[in-house]
Amino acid sequence: MRRYTVVPARRLGFLVRKEILVLPSRTLVGVFSLGLILLPWFSNDPYLLRVVILSSIFAIYAASWDLLAGYSGQVSFGHALFFGVGGYGSALLNYHLGWTPWLTIVIGAGVAMVAGFLVGIPCLRLRGSYLSLATLAFPLILTGLLFTIPELSGGELGISGIRPLVRSRVGYYYIAVGAMLAVCFALWKIGNSNTGLILHAIREDEVAVRASGINTVRYRLLAFSLSALGAGFAGALFAHFIRVIGPSTLEVALSFQAVIWGIFGGVASIYGPVAGVFVLYPLTEAMSLVRELSEYRLLIFAIVVLLVLLFMPEGVAPWVRDKLEIRCPRCKVRNVVTRATCHICEAPLR
Repeated sequence: MRRYTVVPARRLGFLVRKEILVLPSRTLVGVFSLGLILLPWFSNDPYLLRVVILSSIFAIYAASWDLLAGYSGQVSFGHALFFGVGGYGSALLNYHLGWTPWLTIVIGAGVAMVAGFLVGIPCLRLRGSYLSLATLAFPLILTGLLFTIPELSGGELGISGIRPLVRSRVGYYYIAVGAMLAVCFALWKIGNSNTGLILHAIREDEVAVRASGINTVRYRLLAFSLSALGAGFAGALFAHFIRVIGPSTLEVALSFQAVIWGIFGGVASIYGPVAGVFVLYPLTEAMSLVRELSEYRLLIFAIVVLLVLLFMPEGVAPWVRDKLEIRCPRCKVRNVVTRATCHICEAPLR
């Protein structure tokens, strides 16, 4: 028994040393993830756990937007559509049919994925601002449809009394944090795979990618579908946490929140929007607790975002990463900024 437990421990230690501790940015991500996991051991404050739960849910939502806008260049101003579809899909099945939330969340995310595919089809011929404005219309259309069937959707009041996933706040905390880490890691792996490379190429020059024999239509629809899947999953988690779903989940403001979080943290990185959420959302919540600042929190929020865009145009996460790491001019691998030669090809870094 001892032999079989030592070998996985050694492999885990080797993985940590070679994959996480090799770069400061990955070390920071590892420390941040470990801190989230250990937080309930030091504080069970319900409000603090609530802020982290909502930050984790919105981090999934923002990271899914980054896969669509940052990687493939299809900037969506109506990403709340998929968030709302996932939330409404799960809530309706749970409220009207009594299905368990563990099943309805999966179905809601799947319905959002289908919605992403269907929305992506008419957007295939659109580029740039035309595509962004077209995506802006879909949440408004769905909101109008929900208002026409109040007996099913609850109309303007929405649906309340949705069953939670678990009764314990700490239990839901670990579900939200675990889901955030798993989904964001999966999105990051997709972004760094061959699929992500093709999406990058489509963003830079779709005509050249099409000329090389790659079906760009398939990959653009894939980006829409996967992005919608992540946003729908986040919307379903959100609905069962607050136990209410309404038209506010489809508002334009929520769509632009994803844009702000993504640009603030750094697009085309997945971890950038996550950092943006975990900085800005707790900041706004903290300001609401201070009476002197609550009246000016939107102004302070705008000033913080503008300062970041002015001094860190690529976002907070890339700015921090570039301060800690340097890219090898030969093999393009990142190294610790204090190294004189690349740890892969031994090329001089300066």
